[in-house]
Amino acid sequence: MGETENFQKHTPMMQQYLRIKAEYPDMLLFYRMGDFYELFHDDAVRVAGLLDITLTQRGSSNGQPIKMAGVPHHAAEQYLARLVKLGEFVAICEQVGDPASSKGPVERKVVRIVTPGTLTDSALLDEKKDSLLLALHERAGRVGMAWMNLASGKFYVSETDAQALAAELERLPVSEILVEENATPPASCRAAIKTLPAWNFDLEAARRLLCQQFATHDLSGFGCEGYTLGLEAAGALLGYARLTQGQGIRHVHSIQVYAVEDCVRMDAATRRNLEITQTLRGEHAPTLLSLLDTCATNMGSRLLHHWLHHPLRDRGVLRARLDAVARLLEAACPEEGNALAGQSSSGGALHQMIQGKLKSCVDVERITARIALRSARPRDLSGLRDTLVQLPQLYEVLMLSRIPQRIGDLAAVLLPDAELAGLLQRTLRAEPSSMLREGGVIAEGLDAELDELRGIQNNCGEFLLQLEARERARSGISTLKVEFNRVHGFYIEVSLAQSGKVPEDYRRRQTLKNAERYITPELKAFEDKALSANDRALAREKFLYEQLLDQLAPYIAQLQRMAAAIAELDVLATFAGRAAALNFSAPSFSEEPVLYIRGGRHPVVEAQVGGGNFIANNTQLSATRRMLLITGPNMGGKSTYMRQVALIALLAHCGSFVPADEAVLGEIDQIFTRIGSSDDLASGRSTFMVEMTEAANILHNATENSLVLVDEIGRGTSTFDGLALAHAIARHLLEQNCSYTLFATHYFELTRLADEYAQLANVHLAAIEHKHSIVFLHSVGEGAASQSYGLQVAALAGIPARVIQCARRQLLALEQDSAARNPQGDLFSAVPDFPEPPEHPVLASLRDITPDELSPKQALEKLYQLKQLV
Repeated sequence: MGETENFQKHTPMMQQYLRIKAEYPDMLLFYRMGDFYELFHDDAVRVAGLLDITLTQRGSSNGQPIKMAGVPHHAAEQYLARLVKLGEFVAICEQVGDPASSKGPVERKVVRIVTPGTLTDSALLDEKKDSLLLALHERAGRVGMAWMNLASGKFYVSETDAQALAAELERLPVSEILVEENATPPASCRAAIKTLPAWNFDLEAARRLLCQQFATHDLSGFGCEGYTLGLEAAGALLGYARLTQGQGIRHVHSIQVYAVEDCVRMDAATRRNLEITQTLRGEHAPTLLSLLDTCATNMGSRLLHHWLHHPLRDRGVLRARLDAVARLLEAACPEEGNALAGQSSSGGALHQMIQGKLKSCVDVERITARIALRSARPRDLSGLRDTLVQLPQLYEVLMLSRIPQRIGDLAAVLLPDAELAGLLQRTLRAEPSSMLREGGVIAEGLDAELDELRGIQNNCGEFLLQLEARERARSGISTLKVEFNRVHGFYIEVSLAQSGKVPEDYRRRQTLKNAERYITPELKAFEDKALSANDRALAREKFLYEQLLDQLAPYIAQLQRMAAAIAELDVLATFAGRAAALNFSAPSFSEEPVLYIRGGRHPVVEAQVGGGNFIANNTQLSATRRMLLITGPNMGGKSTYMRQVALIALLAHCGSFVPADEAVLGEIDQIFTRIGSSDDLASGRSTFMVEMTEAANILHNATENSLVLVDEIGRGTSTFDGLALAHAIARHLLEQNCSYTLFATHYFELTRLADEYAQLANVHLAAIEHKHSIVFLHSVGEGAASQSYGLQVAALAGIPARVIQCARRQLLALEQDSAARNPQGDLFSAVPDFPEPPEHPVLASLRDITPDELSPKQALEKLYQLKQLV
């Protein structure tokens, strides 16, 4: 009773606000009031701090001042973008009632919920990166996964082990994760977390919801019936997506099963170490993606990102992509005029022509999603119209070129339905306004009522001039004026001296100091019509525009196929362009267990240092040569060499040419890396613990078809522990995993494993020592390195000379004592035949001299003494 009484003490508007806010307690409520979205009480305080906007107090409700903060309705997107990046959830509450007929506050309701994973507005999204909504449901060590790209309509379901979840989260560009209440959120996850009640994950409810969405009797046609946990997650995700949009999501019409075995698997550490789309410092460049992404469209950039994180094992698909890239490189495109005339003539590289044409294409994929969600703006649709006009020209050029089957299949999808293109051309102006509320969107001649209303607006000035001429003639008042202002509307103005001549049907509207203003029945009728014409025209345009969105709905699936074709064509043309610019060559696949690379290069490092300065190297692994044990100095290029092998394998399994003179790859199912040092203090794991965890993952999961990169294993503990672990891990990889392995180490004792295992070969990164300094050659040669050059590298790093000298003496002492104590002598260079000579007397004498304390005579004497010593 007390709560009810307190509620009644609030003003009617605040009662409405509080009722709506109670339904969305964990979200910010953007409450529409006129031209602003207002926030009240705690929401206002929070948003004022997050957005650095003014916090005010206005009036009171229930005896308490009302704290307020607001943002303009027309500029709300920029504020929403900032809030979403901060992980906030926002409920958009609009006026849905008619203010003229409302008694009390205008009816309002939440029409949309803006969350990090459900964005579709172009202003809120990264143009070149997908934004996924992911749902997780874990039970008994298994995790059901479902993810949706609401901006494209793609919907996937999968299941995985709880231990492999981190790898999946690293693979997917997730912005928001849905989990069941009381569930433990994924560790080290950067996405926003949203908890849902357990009933959202009910299996039967999920089946009903999914069948309703796809208009099917059951889910057997999608191949996901056996994914129980995945379907529970998919049901929760679909329900949440519908809720946030406040409507159905018509562009989501199927669900695909993501099968892990279809792709070359990479764990989270591998994706980070290879710097595919993000550097180890978290930057977007220089990475493999930043090097390759010269796509002409944002759709292509997003697909390229996807391909790099989903390298395929299906060699049929890969060969089709590689064949397409090869043909795009070789083919010369017809000149446009000749192409359209049916003639063939060289007009430059075909891949360049394709990208030139695609640059004018809008983001068909995301515009299609906004059409389905009825949030597409006029410029979206006019851009789509212009793209549909351009695509047939690209189709004609492609059909007249010698293209492989895959390019032909993609080109066929580029031809839009004639009625679709005609609908947009008939309905929209050539250059429509950016916002529907501004008018000027619908083309002239489409609707007679709209044309009449526009005619009233456009001919207003002419009508007033004609009326003024008629009234001057009728009244005989030559100074009579017919005018308009926003406050008083239309009026006839007559000076006071002439006011006695006004006709009888004039009605006084306003008296001024020197003039009278009148209205006539004719002018009043025109005023009513003219003043309402603008509002009526805007309302009519809104009706016609919404009708257009309804008419476009049947074409959504066609537009989605077209968007997918444009994106793939763009990526294939990009692969061809990058192959030409970066001197990549086509890889080949073998049924034999082999990994052969001739003249391999690290594409990103090569681009940074300049192509002419990068040393290319060979790699050869096979059934009888399973491991390369790599030794050599720090900074000698071991990590770069290993990473380039992995990147070449990755690019080949994306269907791209590779940075090598020749590359032949056998079956590869997974790529593992154990490179570098990092800790995970948030989870209580030290650097060494992280290293051992990653090594354990490799030893448990690598197969004979896996590519394994191991760099400096065992360096995080004592010398003997580390050496023992490295020795045992190398043996296990050789005996049990039998993987293609690149194993870099400074433990020279491991090089003796070549005597025990024929499938292990020693190779080294070459370097030359000259007068205690070192020159890195970055070339890989057969056999083990002679030493680690640790002191020389330390000197290059700027370690003081005295420290280096001290280290040399200590090193010499350790080496001389190695026979008796049997430490890890091989870690350092071999004991020299002759110890370093004692310091020359001249140097010792020079150290004793303090020049500032010497007189000229003393300095001369010292000079003679030094000369005598020499």
